Formats: sequence, C-alpha cells, structure tokens
Amino acid sequence: MELLKMFLTFARIGGLTFGGGYAMLPLLQREVVEKYGWATEEELADYYAIGQCTPGIIAVNTATFIGQKRAGTVGGIVATLGVVFPSIVIISLIAGIITNFSELAVVKNAFAGIRVCVCVLILNSVIKLWKSAVVDRCCLVIFCIVMCVSLFFSLSPIIIVLCVAVAGCAIKAWEARK
Repeated sequence: MELLKMFLTFARIGGLTFGGGYAMLPLLQREVVEKYGWATEEELADYYAIGQCTPGIIAVNTATFIGQKRAGTVGGIVATLGVVFPSIVIISLIAGIITNFSELAVVKNAFAGIRVCVCVLILNSVIKLWKSAVVDRCCLVIFCIVMCVSLFFSLSPIIIVLCVAVAGCAIKAWEARK
C-alpha cells in the first residue's frame, strides 16, 4: 500500500509539473515534506543538489533518492517510475499531433503563459530553499560567491557544488577547532 501511495504521489507530481525539475520543487515540498514527511526540507535540498550533479534528470534523481530513503531499492524504482510515467504517456500522445498545431496563436500564447508561471514557481522554490539553506553569515557569503561565479563564469554545476562542498567541510572543521 505504501508503494502504491508513493507511485501515485510521484505520478501526480510528474503529471502536474510543467517546466522540468526546478518547477517540480514546490510540489515535492508540499507532498514529500509537508504532507507525508518522507523527507525534511534539508534532505530535499540535499537530494536536489546531488540530483543536479549526477547524470540524468534532476526530478527523476530526486524522486529516486526519496523513494530509496523511504522504501529501499524497490521504493527508489517505484518513485522513479511514478514520476516519469505521466510524461511518457503525455509525450506519446502529444508527439504525433503537436506539429499540426504548434503554429496556432492560441498554442503559442498558452506556452508563453506556462513559461511565466514556471518562472514564478521556480522563484517561490528559491525563496523556500533560501530560508532553509542560508542560516548564518558563512552561508550567506558562500551564497554570494556562488551567485557571482554562476552569473559571470560558465562553470559546470558539478564543479561549483564540489568546490562548495569542500569549502563547507573546511569551514565547519575550522569552526569546530575554535
């Protein structure tokens, strides 16, 4: 029963999210953290960071981590299948007909509206992550450095996350020695 609930929850998240993994964060937050308690806010942020550094789609990786934490390997597989199932069905249905309608003004306008909505959802997720991630002056400094590096240099997110992980370990070790 738990696996079915997990599959249906991730299928709902996968089916109701437009705009990719970042847009999925508010739904993951509400369902996984607030409703079911399958992960904490900090764990979700960690899964998202690791999911961005590992091969594959962030949302799928995150679902896999959450499912595995909750119900082992089978849970990881079930959550992953749940999150991708709606996309496979929807894409299969749309793929054959989208080219016939993509030039219609109503379709272009609908996609323009969806893009704006996705931007707002991502901003909302950033604000929620900010509250749980930037907890002291040190985290604020790291945030500012990473923001500047990402804006002005085209470094891989993997390199940035690895550097910040090393910096975080070094800073916490230094603080522990004080």
